[in-house]
Order: sequence, then C-alpha cells, then structure tokens
Amino acid sequence: MQILKLIGRDKSLFPIDIQVHEKELRKTITQSSFLVIGGAGSIGQAVSTEIFKRNPKKLHIVDISENNMVELVRDIRSSFGYIDGEFATFALDIGSVEYDTFIKADGAYDYVLNLSALKHVRSEKDPFTLMRMIKTNILNTDKTIKQSVEHGVKKYFCVSTDKAANPVNMMGASKRIMEMFVHRNSADINVSMARFANVAFSDGSLLHGFNQRIQKQQPIVAPHDIKRYFVSPQESGELCLMSCIFGENRDIFFPKLSESLHLISFADIAVKYLENLGYEPYLCKDEDEARALAKTLPQEGKYPCLFTSSDTTGEKDFEEFFTKNETLDMERFENLGIIKNKANFDEALLKKFEEKIEGMLENKAWTKEQIVKLFFKMIPDFGHKETGKYLDGKM
Repeated sequence: MQILKLIGRDKSLFPIDIQVHEKELRKTITQSSFLVIGGAGSIGQAVSTEIFKRNPKKLHIVDISENNMVELVRDIRSSFGYIDGEFATFALDIGSVEYDTFIKADGAYDYVLNLSALKHVRSEKDPFTLMRMIKTNILNTDKTIKQSVEHGVKKYFCVSTDKAANPVNMMGASKRIMEMFVHRNSADINVSMARFANVAFSDGSLLHGFNQRIQKQQPIVAPHDIKRYFVSPQESGELCLMSCIFGENRDIFFPKLSESLHLISFADIAVKYLENLGYEPYLCKDEDEARALAKTLPQEGKYPCLFTSSDTTGEKDFEEFFTKNETLDMERFENLGIIKNKANFDEALLKKFEEKIEGMLENKAWTKEQIVKLFFKMIPDFGHKETGKYLDGKM
C-alpha cells in the first residue's frame, strides 16, 4: 500500500536533501558507532534502518518491546542482509537497573538517539499513566543524556513533537519540558532534536488502527474536523538522521511546509484508504449502525464509516512546528527548517520540578490535578483545557 498516496501526496519530502548530503552521511555513519533507544517503535525502526543501510561501525538497538524488536531484525535482514560492523539488539527498559548495567558495561558510542516516548494524548486520562509519561519523556531523557556525557558520547539526539510548540495537551507539554532539560545538558554535550507531524500508519495511531479494523471486520471511525500534517515512516527516519548528524548544538529540525506537506483530515484519509482497498465508504449515523453493518456490508463492496466531531481533552485545533519567539534557519536545507536555540532554561524551575516529581514518586501518591498545576508552573501559557472526555470513551 502506498502510504504517500493515502495521505494525499505523490512525492517524498526529503530526497533532494538526502541526495546532496548522502556522501557525507555515509562517510560519517560508516566510521561511527550508534545506540538507538526506543529503536523498535515506528520512528525508531525507520531511524535504525536508515543507519543500518549505510554500514555503521556499530549499531546497538534498545527497546522495551521484545516482539517489535524481533520484527525489526527480520525486516532489516530481509531488506539489507548484513553489515561489516557490529549489530545487536537488547530488550531493555531504559528506566531499569538492567539498562544502567548495560550502559556501564559498554556505553562507547559516538551517537545516541533517543526515540522512546509515550506519545498518545490519551495517556493523560489518568494520573498513573501520566506519571509514566513524565518518567519516559522527561526523566529518562535527562538520565540517558547524563549517561552519554559520562561515556564521552559525541552527540545526543532525541525526538520532540510539533505539539511542544504552544502545547495544549500534557503529552506536548511533557516534550516542551523535556526540551528545557535537554537545553540544561547542552553545556556538557552537543544535542539536537526534531519536531515533526504525525507519522502515517505508525504503531498505535488512528491510521494504523484502520488496518486492525479491516482485519477484524470492524467499522472505520475517524474525526472529520481534525486536520493534521503527516509524514511517512521513512521520512521520519530521514528527518531524525539528518538532525542527528548535521544538527548543531540545540538545533531542532522540522519539515518545511510546502505543496508536498499539507493538512489533511483523518476522514479524508479514511476515504482514500477504503477506496484503495476497493470499498465504497458508507456513512453511518451512529456507533450501533456501524457495528451492525460491519459484518455484512463489505460483501456488497461498501464499508461502514462513522465520521464524528472531536470533543476530547488534548486535541489541538491546528499544528505548528515553531513559535513566533523562535529563530529559524530556512536556508541551509531544501526541505528542512531549523530552529536555532540559545540555551533556554530556568535552573531553579527545573530543580523544583525534579523535587516535586521525586516527592510524588517516593510517597507513591499524586493526583492528575497536582501534575497539571506543576506543568502550568513550568509553562505559564500552557493551553491545556479539560473537557472530561477522552478517546478511550469512544469507539
């Protein structure tokens, strides 16, 4: 299935930039060793593949998902075979003692790329998952940067999100706070990041769910009033790799808006998706009708769809990659923009944040309201609005 076609595009975003810099990319990667954290997720797999196919001296991949890691290895072996250097995967939780021991035993890398994240807006619905998001997106990032400093790593890269620009949900805000911690560490190691849009058909995404719904003979549901920018998995890997290798200290890379990258609604993608499979979308009036028709309607060449309005907590009305206060370099690359940052963090504020979170964890007691209040202290103009409705309450 052609992903670009389904998201309303006929060409990839970065072929010119990759082609111009391919020789330098390949030379650097061939001579370097890499650790990819969260390497078995959708973006992590894309980045790992981009590195592997350029024959690195060493490529280690860490991820908490043993099953996804198995698929990554099978995919790489089936597509590219083998490399001259060392390639190994480790099913580890980066917040664990086992991971710390792994780093202590080796830790010798030129580049560390952190792709691990809790990325779903739905993760903010309860205080327990929300705390795990803080640990994954903020505390573990800070920890792995400090470990990289201790082991003499040349460069540390991590993924932020477009939702960190003027955030309205806790996930975006957690990544904005992560950026502050990254800035604090930038005095000790070169760091770079990337902000980009939704990765089409990535694990757990609504578009990935379309595949699951078809396999399980269930209706397709999508919001009709939410438009997003989408990149393909390969484009996400290319963007991360370019930022990792070519980004200067504190640079944040993002895809330039152009005719190739445009807003498209989830409902429009659902229509293209079904038509690509040979189905005519059939619009249902409610969930009951959609469920009832899912077993029979496809036999007639039609597929039940429910396109709804969005009313859940954390949905942003529009997407943006940068704010009006950030300085941009739009000249260096053809289709990649760069946010040029001076170190921007409040040391006292970060320490207070750490103390508050550590206290909650030590006492094994916290509420969502306490965490939201803490986030507002970190980001005074945080646009969070609680509607009381979450995605888990919908089909």
